[in-house]
Amino acid sequence: MADQIDAEELKKKRQFRKFAYRGVDLEQLLTLNLQEVTKLLPCRARRVIRRGAKHKKSALMKKLRNAKKNAPVNEKPEVVKTHLRNAIILPEMIGCVVGIHNGKVYNQVEIKVSPPSFPPRPVVRLTTVMWISQAVCFQPEMIGHYLGEFSMTYKPVKHGRPGIGATHSSRFIPLK
Repeated sequence: MADQIDAEELKKKRQFRKFAYRGVDLEQLLTLNLQEVTKLLPCRARRVIRRGAKHKKSALMKKLRNAKKNAPVNEKPEVVKTHLRNAIILPEMIGCVVGIHNGKVYNQVEIKVSPPSFPPRPVVRLTTVMWISQAVCFQPEMIGHYLGEFSMTYKPVKHGRPGIGATHSSRFIPLK
């Protein structure tokens, strides 16, 4: 009897947060059609979708569907390269790998589903492939955001020591 109570208490402690986008579970979110998903999105994304998908965005969605369909079981789909930084991430894109152009290279972004036994958290890893500068893995919290938000177009400044003529304190740095 005591063992069962301890097991139930341990089970209650170990439950992780289940992903829900605006109150809708991930499984339900994947079954919704575009009009039902649109109602859940923020205002700007709703407006963009309501105005209709242009040819380039619909072609991107078609490529993503084909890549996902043609992928072997338990394997990542092929990377789909795109310049469409203003495309909105929809639940249909979960599980896809997108190469987003940042002006110089394509940054590989994987929209991945978190396993139910672990809490969702972003994972970042660097790869050294010729046309991909980095790979970023995010959870389904990306829904409703733009693709361009996950591919930075600039390199953050790394401030070092001041050079010659930078400030008055730098005049005592010896020349080599």
